[in-house]
Amino acid sequence: MKWNGTVRRDTETPVHLDKDRIEIDGLAVVRSSTIYLVLNKPRGVVTSAADEKGRDTVYSLLPANLPWLAPVGRLDKASEGLLLLTNDSEWAAKITAPETHLDKTYHVQINAIADETLLQQLRNGIRATDGEILRVKIARVLRQGKHNSWLEIVLDEGKNRHIRRMLEALRIEVLRLVRVAIGRLALGDLAKGATRLLEEKEKQALDRAMQSQNPEPPSSVR
Repeated sequence: MKWNGTVRRDTETPVHLDKDRIEIDGLAVVRSSTIYLVLNKPRGVVTSAADEKGRDTVYSLLPANLPWLAPVGRLDKASEGLLLLTNDSEWAAKITAPETHLDKTYHVQINAIADETLLQQLRNGIRATDGEILRVKIARVLRQGKHNSWLEIVLDEGKNRHIRRMLEALRIEVLRLVRVAIGRLALGDLAKGATRLLEEKEKQALDRAMQSQNPEPPSSVR
């Protein structure tokens, strides 16, 4: 490795890509452009780079010639809908951090007729089979058929299989689970399996939402 024209063999040498010139085997190392991608994840696709069972992953859906992107949070194999991917790891960590309390909105089809009692149970909190208490921020009925209901559920913190674990504890089966929004960013009419770049105004709206949930502490008085 060459650092500003000088050979360096210490891989721990601190560098600043905006100021330093780094070369490896004669090729300059440049900062990758930051990419924020929106994916409509289909059901049956796993949110990982590789799968030991040989199942399709979200990476099979991404456009070619992109730098490495990581999912922002996860959707399990049976879930679908809005998934963000980025190479901005700091931003991704803020989106998924529980303390940001950034709303995630889901449409959930269940094999039961939902009533106000069920909705209140979800809001008040349910003890999952592992003993953890889980609750939702908002739960309401979207529509109902003869034997099932579609619910809109909003979480302001997301734990592993959060909604599924709550409903499993009530012996209610989840037929479909679709994430339709993160903050004010809506899935919209993006086709299943399709991707698009996050617009700058959309990213700014997410940034503002995170800031509003985490106002800076007042300056200390001196």
